This record gives sequence, C-alpha cells and structure tokens, in this order.
Amino acid sequence: MKNFTRLFVILLAAVLMSGCSSLDKMKKNANLVKYEITPKVLETHAGIVAAQVKATYPEKYFDKNTTLKITPVLVYEGGETAFDELLYAQGEKVLANNKSVSWTGGTINWSGDVNYIPEMKVSEFMLRVEAERKGKTLAFDPIKLADGVIATSTLVEDHAKPIVLKDKYQRIVPEQKMADILYIINRSDIRPAELKAEDIQALKDYVALVMQNDRMEVKGVTTSSYASPDGPLTLNEKLSVQRGKAAEKYLQKEYGKIPELAELFSSQTTAEDWDGFKALVQESSMADKELILRVLSMYQDPVVREQEIKNMSTAYEALADEILPQLRRSKFIVDVNLVGLSDEEILNAIKNDPSILSLEQLLYAATLTEDPMEMLKDYQLAAEKEPKCYRAWNNIGWVYLSMGKADEAMQALEKAKALKNDDNVKNNMGFAALLQGDIQAAAEYFNSMSAATPESRFGLGTIAIHEGKYDQAVNFLSDKPSMNLALAQLLKGDLNKAKTTMESVKPCKCGAPSYLKAVIAARLDDKDGVINGLREAIGYNSEWKNYARTDLEFAKFFLDDTFDSVTK
Repeated sequence: MKNFTRLFVILLAAVLMSGCSSLDKMKKNANLVKYEITPKVLETHAGIVAAQVKATYPEKYFDKNTTLKITPVLVYEGGETAFDELLYAQGEKVLANNKSVSWTGGTINWSGDVNYIPEMKVSEFMLRVEAERKGKTLAFDPIKLADGVIATSTLVEDHAKPIVLKDKYQRIVPEQKMADILYIINRSDIRPAELKAEDIQALKDYVALVMQNDRMEVKGVTTSSYASPDGPLTLNEKLSVQRGKAAEKYLQKEYGKIPELAELFSSQTTAEDWDGFKALVQESSMADKELILRVLSMYQDPVVREQEIKNMSTAYEALADEILPQLRRSKFIVDVNLVGLSDEEILNAIKNDPSILSLEQLLYAATLTEDPMEMLKDYQLAAEKEPKCYRAWNNIGWVYLSMGKADEAMQALEKAKALKNDDNVKNNMGFAALLQGDIQAAAEYFNSMSAATPESRFGLGTIAIHEGKYDQAVNFLSDKPSMNLALAQLLKGDLNKAKTTMESVKPCKCGAPSYLKAVIAARLDDKDGVINGLREAIGYNSEWKNYARTDLEFAKFFLDDTFDSVTK
C-alpha cells in the first residue's frame, strides 16, 4: 500500500511538472511567434484607434492542451486601455470554442478598436498574454507591437462660420417732392388757379420745411415741361419750350431768392410725351386701352402714331378728355437727401443715451466696433428695444459663436428660431451644436436648410472629417481653400493637393495652419518645410513645441539637431 501511494504521488508530480514545463516552454519560446500589426504606427480616425494583428505560431510551439488569452492594450502615461475584443488561441486537444492552433503551427487574426483619448497620443500597443493548461496559469512577458497614436485627424478646426444679419440703416435716404402745373391746349401761360392747386401749395410747405431742417439737404430742383403728343411736331416743340420758360420764371420768382436752391435749378423740355402718354393709358380704365397700346408699339414715327390713334374716333375722344390734358404740363421736382445720424453721433448715443436710437440704428451701431463685447451690448440693446426682432437675437448668437461661447449662443438662437426659423438661424445653430461637440445635432441643423450655403458646406465638411469621411469632406470643402480642406486631402492621401491648398491659407494666431504645413512636409519628407512650418506655428503659439516633440508624424526627425532646437 505504501508503495502504491508513493507511486501515485510521483506520477501526480510528474503530471504537474509536465504541465508547468509546457507553459514555461511556451513562455520561453514566445519570441518564436511572429506578430504582424496593421498599421505599423497606430492612428486615430473618427475618434477611434483601430488595429489588426496577425499571429503566426511555429511548428511544435503550441501545446495541445494549452489556451492563450491575449489582451491587446494601449499603455500610456497614467493608465492603459484594453481593447474590448480579446484574442483566444487553443491547442488541438482543448474543447472550447476558440481559434485552434495545431502542433504543426498555424495563424490566427485579430482586429479591434478603442475610443481615442488625448493621452493615447504617446502610447504603446501591447499584448498581454496569459497561458492556461489544466487549471494552471502563467503570464508571459508583455509584447510591444507598435507605437501610437498619430492624432493628425484631431487637428480639425471646429471654427464657427455663423451668418450675421444686416441692419437696414441708411444714413442718406433720398426723397422727392413733385407738383404739376397744367396748361390749356396750345397755351403756355400759367393760370392763377394752377398756382393755388393743392400740390403746388404742398410743394411750398415742403420747401419751407427743408430750409428749416438741418437734416434735409436739397440735391436738385428740376422743371420738366411737356406738350401732349397731338398736333404737329413743330408746334409741340415750340410749345414745350415756351412752357419751360414759363415754369422757370415761376420758379425764379418763388424760390430764386434762396441761394441754396437757386444754384440747383435745372430744366428740360419734351416735345411729345409719348412715355407719359403710354403710362397714363396703362393706368386708365379705358375700354380700348390695350388696342391703343398695341398701336403705340407698332409704329415708331410719332406722326404715324398720332394719325393712327386719331383714326380710332371713339378711343380718341376718350384720350382727348382723359389723357391728353394731363400731358400738357410742367413738372416741378425737388430732390432731397434725408441725412440721418453720423457714426460719431450713433456711438455717442450708445454711450450716453441709447434709448434715442431706432432699432436699425442699434443694429448698425454693432458694426462700428471690432470689440465683441461692444457688439454684444449693441445687439442686446436692439433685442430689448424690439424683443420680436429675430435679427437681434440671431446676431447675439453670432457674437457668442465668434467668442466660442456655444451654450450662450444656442440660448440666443433658440429665441431667434422661435421668431423665424430660416436658413440663417439653422446655420448658426448648426455651428453652436458643433462647438458643443454634438456632431449629430449639428449635421441635422445643416441638412435641414432649404439650400446649402458656403457656411453650411464648411460645417458639413468639418463634420465629415470628424466622422472619418475624408472624400465627403473634400467634396463639401473644395469650393474655398481652408485648413480643414487641406487636412481632409492629407488624410485621404492627396499630399500634393494638401500642400497646394495650404499655400492659399493665411496663418492664424492659433498656429494650427502652420503646424499642418509642417505635418504635410513631414509626409513629403521635406525637412525644410517641417522646420519652417514648426517655427511659424511655435511663433504664434509656443504650446506646439511639446506637441511636436511627441507627434509621431515627425518620428524620422526626432534625432535631428535642428528639429530638436526648434522644439526644445
């Protein structure tokens, strides 16, 4: 019995030692396993870091009773993130539903992804391997496969391109006042009754008002004298001139003593007023007016026109009674400019008493400053004066967006939307949502517009970059060079196009366009372009120094002395 017990213990120990030795052997020979990772350097696209691994196991490596649990992880300063998809491989005799590797060797494939966080920009892709055989486990040494993460796609600029709605303020508003003196057929003398007519009296009152008002500026005083298009042309020519002289005489008598008016007098005459004739006929209720107008259009010779109309006896009687008397006239026209508040006066009123300003003047006041806080104040005053002015609320949102304050912008734009939900408001709400990080809502706003605009196309192109849809982004952004267009071109592999685009993009105090130039140069293996781009970017914003030193876009330059000195 004792011999049997001893034999059992020996056999058990042998089995256990055999299991352990198998795991130890696999761990010892782990370097014989060949791993291929795609991509060689990890990148993030659409906020995701994706990788593929192909593991090739040599002959006589994989123990028939062993299972390998392989956990891909990204390790970075302060933590690590494991991929949700784990890789299991098992020997031939293991009864489980994993990928099997035979004793003669074999290949298994894995793919997975994780959500990108900024800490992953400096990270390592590792495989943590744990072997298990009949209840025994053994951890292998971690296996590094790649560095990461190239985060160039995150350089997308979420700059808002909101639409500001214009004011309707006109400092100079032209105005006219007119009056007519009518004459008897074939006469040019002005009848006293005509000078007492209502329109002549109203013209006198208007001129008196202009002379007393510093904000009304006379630009011209014109007399136009006419003869009606009946009778011989030679007679009408003399008649229109005589009527013109009579009108000028009246004008000199009535207003000639006012120097600022007298120097603006001008006169003209028209022998036969066919244009006036046509207009009066068109406006009349005459039964045959369409026939008369057709006759006018058929003949260009005024003599023939007149004769053809006279041939229509019934029509001619109506013309003689209703139309022609109105064409025997002298017309007085006073042109005046209504002069509103100057820029200085508006700014002074904003400072001292904005209540005296109209809605349009308040909206206009915001255009007289480049200070966002002053603009905001002016638009808020406009909204207080007229709470139902959707332009005021939209423009409040516009200012907040220019300041990067998306939440405040959205609140103002909601008020504008309640008053008028047009494409301008939808565009601006799209950018507010984009700055808030709500890509889906931003896309919905832009796509709900009745027609695409350059602004909304920029927004949709920016969203497409976030979503990793670079062809779509290029399509949306291709109408105008921008950093985002160049970024989309770079990410889809069109490096030369990206370089050409950036040649038309102005630098920005944020330094981002200059940095992107350096990235494009790095991919083109252009050292001078890298150095020049980085110097420019760092000159605008020194934070690009540290970013560049850990950006794998520049990995081949990390040991370069010039690169080191620029980014130190």
